[in-house]
Amino acid sequence: MIVASAVGTVVWVALGLLLMVGIWRMGWAMLQALSAPPIEPPEPGELRKVNVRYRCDVCGVELKLTVAPDDDPPPPRHCLEDMVIVPPLYD
Repeated sequence: MIVASAVGTVVWVALGLLLMVGIWRMGWAMLQALSAPPIEPPEPGELRKVNVRYRCDVCGVELKLTVAPDDDPPPPRHCLEDMVIVPPLYD
């Protein structure tokens, strides 16, 4: 009886230590990821800031496009149809 409880205690302590090491390593990896330098922005002229909204006439899904390779991007396709441009409400 004493041997079984001692083995159970050893198993719980081992599991606790494994869990502690796992949490420690995940925390350390998160801290290293936060200290990494930010990703370089794309080359100037590759992407432009735009503010265009599209709506699918078939199902009503709306999409806001914020960056595009040119100032007048072609409309995306949804439900096998071209989406239509939604005029801005307050301009």
